[in-house]
Amino acid sequence: MANNVNGLLPGHRDASLLAERFARAGWRSTSSSWHGYEVGTSWCEVDLTPLHDETILLNGVIAPHRLDALATLLTRFGLPYTLELYAEDGTLLRELRR
Repeated sequence: MANNVNGLLPGHRDASLLAERFARAGWRSTSSSWHGYEVGTSWCEVDLTPLHDETILLNGVIAPHRLDALATLLTRFGLPYTLELYAEDGTLLRELRR
């Protein structure tokens, strides 16, 4: 499946700290670059990539019916976020913000 979830996590410049939070919640976590991380579970695999403006870019694949579960986890982490879910044809299906 192609990437279908994108998001921004503002106010963070260190993806390793976010990756640790996901790992403590039972997700897999591996370094994917000098500063980026891949985190995943059975229903979601995303990259966490730091941008230059203290924002983490989140993008990857999610089971569409689990978008609310990802949002709930980010809320539990106390993180502001924007999440976008896309159809296979690139059509925006849902957008969540906190």
